[in-house]
Amino acid sequence: MGKGFFEVPIAVNEPILDYAPGSPERDRVLKTYKEMYNETIEVPLYINGKDIKTGDTATMAPPHEHKHVLGTYHKAEKKHIEEAIAGSLEARKKWSQMPWEQRAAIFLRAAELIAGPYRAKINAATMLAQSKTIHQAEIDSACELIDFLRFNVQFMTEIYHEQPESTSGAWNRLEYRPLEGFVYAITPFNFTAIAGNLPASAALMGNVVLWKPSDSQVYSAKVVLDVFREAGVPDGVINMVMGDPVMITDTVLDSPDFSGLHFTGSTTVFKDLWQKIGTNIHNYKTYPRIVGETGGKDFIVAHKSSNPRQVATAISRGAFEFQGQKCSAASRCYISKSIWDDVREMVIGDVNSFKIGSPEDMDNFFTAVIHEGSFDKLASYIDQAQIDQNAEIVVGGTYDKSEGYFIHPTVIKTEDPKYATMCTELFGPVVTIYVFDDNKWEETLQLVDETSGYALTGAVFSEDRYALEIAVRALEDAAGNFYINDKPTGAVVGQQPFGGARASGTNDKAGSKLNLYRWVSPRMVKETFVSPIDYKYPFLG
Repeated sequence: MGKGFFEVPIAVNEPILDYAPGSPERDRVLKTYKEMYNETIEVPLYINGKDIKTGDTATMAPPHEHKHVLGTYHKAEKKHIEEAIAGSLEARKKWSQMPWEQRAAIFLRAAELIAGPYRAKINAATMLAQSKTIHQAEIDSACELIDFLRFNVQFMTEIYHEQPESTSGAWNRLEYRPLEGFVYAITPFNFTAIAGNLPASAALMGNVVLWKPSDSQVYSAKVVLDVFREAGVPDGVINMVMGDPVMITDTVLDSPDFSGLHFTGSTTVFKDLWQKIGTNIHNYKTYPRIVGETGGKDFIVAHKSSNPRQVATAISRGAFEFQGQKCSAASRCYISKSIWDDVREMVIGDVNSFKIGSPEDMDNFFTAVIHEGSFDKLASYIDQAQIDQNAEIVVGGTYDKSEGYFIHPTVIKTEDPKYATMCTELFGPVVTIYVFDDNKWEETLQLVDETSGYALTGAVFSEDRYALEIAVRALEDAAGNFYINDKPTGAVVGQQPFGGARASGTNDKAGSKLNLYRWVSPRMVKETFVSPIDYKYPFLG
């Protein structure tokens, strides 16, 4: 094979298609949606290049039509997890030694498969399995996953180019080795792009991965897996398993070859995983890398100088797109008293104009929450707000799960800045408003900073640059992704690396080089061209 210093294609963000009425992409995705809706699929485990059907199955259904069965997926036994670990370690022997440009080509091909022949299918699957509108599916399962794949390849080459200085007498080389062992990727229901990126980013850097997608996202995870297989990911490099999360995790973390955790999910689960890893630390061959993006209690703060229409739009989009089921979704808002009446009327107008129902009807802005557990939790908080003296429902406050898990977009106003829904992560279409006195800007910023244990995203609105400067300093630790005069959602790969600290995770910034550094273990190689032949230094005389 020829050698060279290879340049990869310059990464650019995938253009977002608009799916306007009559457009070819709209027709394609609706046709695909109907075809997938009317067929029943079976999702086996994928271990060492083989589809494995265990006979122990669970069903998959659209959250917006929970009585309709899309298919079944198979659940693993302990022996299957052990087989996946053994197979991945065997696959590592070749994969870790494969030239980087060959790994890059696989994932660049995966990006193009999603951009082209798989685009309608991966979008339709995400609409069906996660109740995303076509716009939310397009920016997630198509564009963001494409961007992750393309930009990660570019970031990888940038990392490899980072080398120490050498001298005429010695050549210093830094090798970026994959981790010694295997990586465990646990992915959430809410973003198909995250489900693809967590195993792919580690694999791109030469690691082998055991991937456990969310039970509520297996349907679209299967499409991601199909893309990886067609793109040429070798057998055993990425294994996909489903089943009892405790059994799977305990089996993985018991292995001495466990070398890394790539996680997106709840804070409680992540802390439990960290604790288990700590308990097992003496069993491991190497210190495992622990990377996690967890919860958020994300804020919007609006100064008296803010434009009420801009603030209202940030609330309507930031809190209610994808039913508020984003780690970055706005869920607590602090609005200056002098603009509150205008913001209130505009948000009420927005919410009352939302069309709600199946994502197949592309006039709908809003669909169902992911499952019954989420529905019941959200309904309980809405019920409590209906009776609490220090809270009122501004708009919404209704729900119905007879056909789908529909929680109507709900705005709560409270007189208590520490009210339950101002502090608790709900992960749904419920946003709580606290109105503050115009002259208490700095006190309110302190309140924002101290109210939540999370620190993922936040937004500040103001036309007063002095007020903005105060806010930027006061909220330095309150959000890993901080927005000025914009909603706190919608980070773009390559533009806004995503992640937060405190209880929101390790802040390793998906969509940047910072994340990929976590999946390599550098080796320094110094080659001396003429070795010394006398131990004596000049100072010895």
